[in-house]
Amino acid sequence: MEINGFEKIIIGIDPGTNVMGYGVIGVKGRKPSMIALGVVKLDKFESHYLRLRRIYERVLGLVEQYLPDEMAIEAPFFGKNVQSMLKLGRAQGVAMAAALSRDVPITEYEPRKIKMAITGNGAASKEQVRELLRRILAIDPSVLADLELDATDGLAAALCHFYESSKPVATAGPKSWKDFIAKNPDKVKM
Repeated sequence: MEINGFEKIIIGIDPGTNVMGYGVIGVKGRKPSMIALGVVKLDKFESHYLRLRRIYERVLGLVEQYLPDEMAIEAPFFGKNVQSMLKLGRAQGVAMAAALSRDVPITEYEPRKIKMAITGNGAASKEQVRELLRRILAIDPSVLADLELDATDGLAAALCHFYESSKPVATAGPKSWKDFIAKNPDKVKM
């Protein structure tokens, strides 16, 4: 079903407990376009649980507003601080729960995979990702001027998913020439 002229809508989420970034792209044919991006600032909430509730409510609101077909979410990277990892995992979990409550399928991508998909370099800086997104999606620089990098990280997750889901699927071919001949006797002259 086409919505707003787009055949597919993908939302990308960069989960965080202080700032959560999001980006929404629409796909028409083979061309992705930015629909929206932004951040949800969570540092005004003292309680971690209130932050989690806000993440859930905001992601649910975004899902209901943009009606995405799919969600791409950045997987937590493994750091040394276990408490930070636990909090980040919870933030990711409630964002996923919000999408799942509306039957939106989710795919996780490691930060390096997202950077590689956008820049060709898994160790690229957030600034490099932002600049390439601006060029790829023809975003007016003024739109990105005052936005935090978490917003473009969310957008990058969505675009990475577009690239990954657009790859042609390899069909299972013959395992050897002998297998090919056995399955295609009419195509082989002996």
